[in-house]
Amino acid sequence: MIPAAFDYVAPTSVEDALAALAEHGDDAKIIAGGQSLLPVLRMRLNAPEWIIDLGRIESLRGVRDDGDAIVIGAMTPHAVVGADPLVAEHALLITKAVEHLADAQVRHRGTFGGALAHADPAGDLGAPARALGASFVIQGSGGTRTVGADDFFVDLFETAIGEDEILTEVRVPKHTGWGAHYEKFVRVAHQWPIVAVAATVRMEGDAIAEAGIGLTNMGSTPIRASGVEDALAGQPATEDAVHAAAERATDGTNPPSDLNGDADYRSHLARVLTRRAVLAAAGA
Repeated sequence: MIPAAFDYVAPTSVEDALAALAEHGDDAKIIAGGQSLLPVLRMRLNAPEWIIDLGRIESLRGVRDDGDAIVIGAMTPHAVVGADPLVAEHALLITKAVEHLADAQVRHRGTFGGALAHADPAGDLGAPARALGASFVIQGSGGTRTVGADDFFVDLFETAIGEDEILTEVRVPKHTGWGAHYEKFVRVAHQWPIVAVAATVRMEGDAIAEAGIGLTNMGSTPIRASGVEDALAGQPATEDAVHAAAERATDGTNPPSDLNGDADYRSHLARVLTRRAVLAAAGA
């Protein structure tokens, strides 16, 4: 289907993009890589009068070192994030997740910030962002503010980004030397995950000193499995110890039921995949 007619503007600065957003208000939609918005437009599930394209704002692209964190520009393509040595060194979990994200075409067109701002609970980046304790830098007419991952994801396809604001970058605390793994369960290649688990662990000898665990598609937002994290702390990276901790993976979850599986099936998968992900991240 062909989208409804719209006007188009491609600003070259965040300030100009915010001015366009303020001018057109509810009649406008922001487009980043377009991998989520374009299908919606083609199906005419949304028909904005204006499209504000962020693709020409170079300041929103790239990865940089910022002391105790790495900073990923919101318009940085997935393929660039996945190949960046800073990300691999200090936030390996993101590298692992990007490897499983859709296909090569989507990874080259889609953007890191665009996917997170879309806030699909089945998206592959929300769980790693929560597991790593990322924070989100949001700019609007009133200035810039930073929102932690625990508060950024509000509900299904809803984030803390205001109607007059733009996500500009994502700050990821360095997890240098931490093991990481993203365990994703799908029926066919490149599908949205039925369930996935993002796990990163810091080892001290044969024991897990700290862990960060995020769950994909186990509720209306990406979920941080804090119960599993607490249960893993100080435990040996053995099958029995990790299995016991993984039993808490469903604490606080509300998995959906659909054609790919009901809630009980997803809960079972979450426990199994958490065990696998943690053991792989620990190198066990």
